[in-house]
Amino acid sequence: MRHFSLAVLLPALLLFSVSSMAVEVTYLQCGKLFDAESAQLRGEHVIEIRDGKISAVTAGKLDTGSIAKVGESNVTAVRQQDLSGHSCMPGLIDMHVHLRGETNPQRYSEGFRLNPADYAFRSVGYAEKTLMAGFTTVRDLGGEITLSLRDAINQGLVRGPRIYAAGQSIATTGGHADPTNGVAHFISDALGHPGPEEGVISGVDEARRAVRQRYKEGSDVIKITATGGVLSVAKSGENPQFTVDEVSEVVRTARDYGFRVAAHAHGKEGIRRAVEGGVDSIEHGTFLD
Repeated sequence: MRHFSLAVLLPALLLFSVSSMAVEVTYLQCGKLFDAESAQLRGEHVIEIRDGKISAVTAGKLDTGSIAKVGESNVTAVRQQDLSGHSCMPGLIDMHVHLRGETNPQRYSEGFRLNPADYAFRSVGYAEKTLMAGFTTVRDLGGEITLSLRDAINQGLVRGPRIYAAGQSIATTGGHADPTNGVAHFISDALGHPGPEEGVISGVDEARRAVRQRYKEGSDVIKITATGGVLSVAKSGENPQFTVDEVSEVVRTARDYGFRVAAHAHGKEGIRRAVEGGVDSIEHGTFLD
């Protein structure tokens, strides 16, 4: 059996080794090229792409003599696309999206009617629209659905941009991202009071637990709601909702796991506390001075 297994395994390993070195090459003939470093629109350029990554950008028209050949250096396919009537540019990056949904007049009531699966199916369409609008990378700052959407895109199951996902936002009790805000007491009591696992904290210890839960779930970045929000049913849209100690503990724990921390913040005092606590970015910053 040992000899038989080796005889079967070696050809399989050899096949895997050869196929893993296979290369697909695509050439894009661009009529113009936007150079993002110099902020200038330049003339004709050719973009060479090998296995999904840009390998060369050269000025002028495509030289047929320099086109890769199938079978040469493990090249398995060569494609050309004539974009001479178009301008090419780097993919756009949107640093703050929520691909689980779009704002609409039924947004609040949908929270009581839709299931996670409904949001998941909607997010697939929003992801493809975002990609086709030219955004090849996004940072999704809040929404547990997006972790699965990110993984599905990475596996090639659905079309969408590269996603850096925060997963569930971290809020304080009654804060902007507390999912029980505006819910009748008897319903809230039946559902139970959300804690760090659901992204709602009160105090330093729970701040630490909430970050660790996001790590456990596979988040790429940490998002906190340092103030109230414009689209929140909470009383104030700008009051500070974290203490400096709570922000500092979120940041300290996030650093242990290699996370950056983004802070939703409208009001000036909440912004000040977030910055003092060490966050990496302020989202919105409406009333900062």
